Amino acid sequence: MGIEDASMRNGRALSDQWADSVVVRPRTTEQHITVNKRLVLGFAISILTLIVVTAIVNIEFECVHSTKFIVLHTDRLEVEKVLVYSDSKKTGAMRMQRRFHYQPKQVYVIALHREMKPLRTYKINITFHALIEHELLGFFRSSYVLNGERRFLAVTQFSPTHARKAFPCFDEPIYKATFRVSLKHESSYQSLSNMPVEASTSDEDGWVTNHFSRTPRMSTYYLAWAVCNFTYREAVADNGVVIRLYARPDAIQSGSGDYALHITKRLLQFYQDYFKVKYSLPKLDLLAVPKHPYAAMENWGLSVFVEQKILLDPDVSSFSYQMELTMVVVHEICHQWFGDLVTPVWWEDVWLKEGFAHYFEYIGADFLFPKWNMEKQRFLTDVLHEVMLLDGLASSHPISQEVFEATDIDRVFDWIAYKKGAALIRMLANVMGQPLFQRGLNDYLMTHMYGNAARDDLWNKFSEAMQREGKDINITQVMDRWTLQMGYAVVTISKNDSLDNSVTISQEHFIYDTDAKIQNPELFNKSFQWQIPLTLAVGNSSHISTETIIWVSNKTETHRVGHVDGETWLLGNINQTGYFRVNYDLHNWRLLIQQLMTNPTIISVGNRAGLIDDVFNLARAGYLPQNVPLQMISYLSQETEFLPWHAASRALYQLDKLLDRTEDHSLFSVSLISDQELQREVMMLACSFGNKHCHRQAVSLISGWISSNKNRIPPNVRDIVYCTGVSLMDEDVWEFIWMKFHSSTAISEKKVLLEALTCSDNIFLLNRLLNLSLTSDLVPDQDVIDVIIHVGRNPLGRHLAWRYFREKWDILNSRYGEALFMNSKLISGVTEFLNTEAELNELKEFILTSGGESAPAFARAVEIVQANVKWHILFQQQFYRWLRKAPDG
Repeated sequence: MGIEDASMRNGRALSDQWADSVVVRPRTTEQHITVNKRLVLGFAISILTLIVVTAIVNIEFECVHSTKFIVLHTDRLEVEKVLVYSDSKKTGAMRMQRRFHYQPKQVYVIALHREMKPLRTYKINITFHALIEHELLGFFRSSYVLNGERRFLAVTQFSPTHARKAFPCFDEPIYKATFRVSLKHESSYQSLSNMPVEASTSDEDGWVTNHFSRTPRMSTYYLAWAVCNFTYREAVADNGVVIRLYARPDAIQSGSGDYALHITKRLLQFYQDYFKVKYSLPKLDLLAVPKHPYAAMENWGLSVFVEQKILLDPDVSSFSYQMELTMVVVHEICHQWFGDLVTPVWWEDVWLKEGFAHYFEYIGADFLFPKWNMEKQRFLTDVLHEVMLLDGLASSHPISQEVFEATDIDRVFDWIAYKKGAALIRMLANVMGQPLFQRGLNDYLMTHMYGNAARDDLWNKFSEAMQREGKDINITQVMDRWTLQMGYAVVTISKNDSLDNSVTISQEHFIYDTDAKIQNPELFNKSFQWQIPLTLAVGNSSHISTETIIWVSNKTETHRVGHVDGETWLLGNINQTGYFRVNYDLHNWRLLIQQLMTNPTIISVGNRAGLIDDVFNLARAGYLPQNVPLQMISYLSQETEFLPWHAASRALYQLDKLLDRTEDHSLFSVSLISDQELQREVMMLACSFGNKHCHRQAVSLISGWISSNKNRIPPNVRDIVYCTGVSLMDEDVWEFIWMKFHSSTAISEKKVLLEALTCSDNIFLLNRLLNLSLTSDLVPDQDVIDVIIHVGRNPLGRHLAWRYFREKWDILNSRYGEALFMNSKLISGVTEFLNTEAELNELKEFILTSGGESAPAFARAVEIVQANVKWHILFQQQFYRWLRKAPDG
């Protein structure tokens, strides 16, 4: 246990004299740290009167350095009694000089009369009272309605720093312990925890006490328990692990949990085979709860999911809903290795677990459903393109961030950690090759299992795997540039006029707001430079060469490539395995566009999508003229693959929301209508941009549903049809959809119905929906956020959502304040399409009055709105002028 009388490391000390010398955590991996050798918890819970519980915690630990102080984390706990015992032969508790709670650091300090001795074992016995929370953090209560009766349950959410709300503990990742939990509750309920029940006793008063087996060594925030009256379905994995999915009795009876249970069984075997490391526990429970601050939480052996992310009704669920649910389950099961078994030393490297879990969403989904082709295709639009939007902002940050206070921890759980982490891991996997990548992962997991690791531990294992194959690449040197610097590069490839087939390759920091380099010289005077694995191919109208890899380390370099002439084009970042954008000279862009128009399949599907994403974003940042992206997508009438359409759809959607609703806007809509409705993505574009055939079909399908009360609309397009119908038809249709939302029992259908209600062109109905969503128990917390965001994405609801957000900020912030991931999603969702000077000033004034100056989400919001305003000033009229001249305009 790192408690010592020397001054505190890392400059993080308590101001109270009793705690000045407490070591809170080490910065690097310490294999021999001994904390919480054993921790025993006992809770007595009445689920119906769930306000305060009385509990006892016993902690056994070993002292490393002589000290009088024991410092535990506590938050909102009332400590009644504390006893400390030594393993020496002396009987009785040790004398105590003082004990007190120090709220600024969320710790409880025990000052003993005599010093504890090194290498001795001590025990703490604490009796305390804990509040049962209502804010979905710590140990909290929730409820649901079954057959008209409200039923209650209680569940934990301890990550990242909320175990201290439930019991006194060492609540930091490196302080691993084994845990034994006992829960006492009314016999009409059942209790769950990380491990199976070892013994159970009944009292005469109708209460039951369940004693759970001891856990392996694990971080405190992965401890979990729940008390509920759910039922379950069970499966047994090939290795004997018992998998159970617990949910509301009606959901289990209808089979809504069967899909998740089935894929979990397959995933356990997949990860064991891929990592070559066995799953460590005898059981794995999946718990579906009606309310939760996140999509899911990977507690070891007891993963908790919000219902919308794990329950699926195959009769009404769309393919997109199935895909999203699959990805969440794949993510959480991966965490049983990356997170639970091997835990990052400290929160600055949270991407070590979240980046891997996000990357393996796509690898695992490809294992389950190879035809989905997730890693080579959907990863590009859903991860790479999305995070590069954020990481191209001046307000971005390195993927590894220093964290000094508990209040700073939530901010590291953002898309940079998840999506950039996944993109960098994918880039590295492609550089290394899958066999060496897997070998490095196996070495990393085997070396650090039941312990902690830092990023250098991972890089070292990868370097060792490469060196054993005679490949002398220092992974640490390469990857530190990517993890310790914010942002990414734009690589510009230009053909030289010389006859030696050479090209000039340069790199610079890509940023949307180029003025930021002037406004913030301290930040941007830094030499942003990366070691870039650039894959490059040469092509012409009928052929593309095999790719070659060029390591670009300098600002500007010259390289020889294959034969290059006036009709030969260059293509960089093959299949978009690298985390950077690629720009070319205008002649090369024209050749690529010509290739797409004449024979697009010469260029791979992934690169066609990548070209679309790069060209739109390069134009938005001012690297290219505004007409180049629209010239490129004019080839889409020949495109039969989903991915390029999806990339174009996302880019056009962003552009559409920037444009004012003027007469000129119709030029944009008309230019995008396509006769080809080859797939859902084209249908969505067609309906969004006013295709009359699409509108007639949607109205007909909705009318048929209302008249027959039989929903024959295919699940895969229900969201498009519902939204289009609500936007075009009268108030009675809105009321019909609202009624169906209330009566539907299928989680996936309720979500689609609720989002359709945000498509109305009636401001009164949109305002009514906003108020109902915030006050109705029928709308889950995550869906409240989605309602506000979707109203803001409705062109007629943009100003309404922005005003509502400001008026209800205090309520929203009190509900979601600590769950910052939700809060960030809300802030970005309601501000991303503000595009006038007046709205920018409103945003800045609101941030000042609401005290949000320090919130990263607000800083990003200001930068995005500033960029929107700048685009309007510089490019909107130029854009419309090009549309007027375009042949198809």
